[in-house]
Amino acid sequence: MNNTGFYPIGNAGEPWGESERTQWRASQSVQRRYDEDVVPRIEALSGRFETVTYGNLDYAGEEYALYALRAAPYDPELPNVLVTGGVHGYETSGVMGALEFLETKASDYAGKVNLLVAPCVSPWAYERVNRWNYDAIDVNRSFFEGSSALECTALMALVSSHSDPFVLHIDLHETTDSDESEFRPALAARDGEPYEPGIIPDGFYLVDDSENPQPEFHKTIIEAVAKVTHIAPADEEGQIIGSAVLSPGVIEYPYAKYSMCGSITKARFTTTTEVYPDSPNATASQCNAAQVTAICAALDYAVN
Repeated sequence: MNNTGFYPIGNAGEPWGESERTQWRASQSVQRRYDEDVVPRIEALSGRFETVTYGNLDYAGEEYALYALRAAPYDPELPNVLVTGGVHGYETSGVMGALEFLETKASDYAGKVNLLVAPCVSPWAYERVNRWNYDAIDVNRSFFEGSSALECTALMALVSSHSDPFVLHIDLHETTDSDESEFRPALAARDGEPYEPGIIPDGFYLVDDSENPQPEFHKTIIEAVAKVTHIAPADEEGQIIGSAVLSPGVIEYPYAKYSMCGSITKARFTTTTEVYPDSPNATASQCNAAQVTAICAALDYAVN
């Protein structure tokens, strides 16, 4: 097998087949444990929230239960809110921020919203600190009908089980140095395309939905998070990760076109957070705090 020049798996210009996916999968090792880091914290919250097992993954004999936590009792008069973390399993503060919010701030919204939180959507990838799932699928590009990503179909079924619409969905993510050192090269190799290096922004930013833009909502979140950690500046082209900066720390993607997690509720208010944990000016606790602050600011805006 020939080295592509930028990634050690696959042949230049040729999309991966099953043999390349198998080789990639064999290169992924467990670096942390979902059942040690995440599940015990979910179990500890069971006295305060209803624990919902909304799916089960079985990847070559490795089994993972998919959990969500729901505020009870359900009140049909209150707005429905969804918080998701760990859609990309390697993005640690998405998972830890969702759990920290449940542990420290969620009680502030009792009687104000019907809260549903899925803290770790992709546990296989969480354990391997990877962007993709077992089948080398980017989960955050796979939320569509007929998706082969089991993480996506399970979460979409959970959302569909709610008869009342959602008002808010905040999806917690990170942009890391490994996006350029590993994941974008892997993507180019997988798809048989050239790898074009990009620039990792230093700081927190948000991705709005270009098909349902909410500029004041995003401005409010950025102002709140700026008190916790620094906001990513635009590059020399006035962009962040190749997208025009619409206001400080805010860019847009078409959620539904890209089959992103943020599209699944069709909520009025949707946002995707992006924290930069590799910054010399941020700590892991700051990154978690930025996620919690973003959730609270989004809730305050949407509820009020």
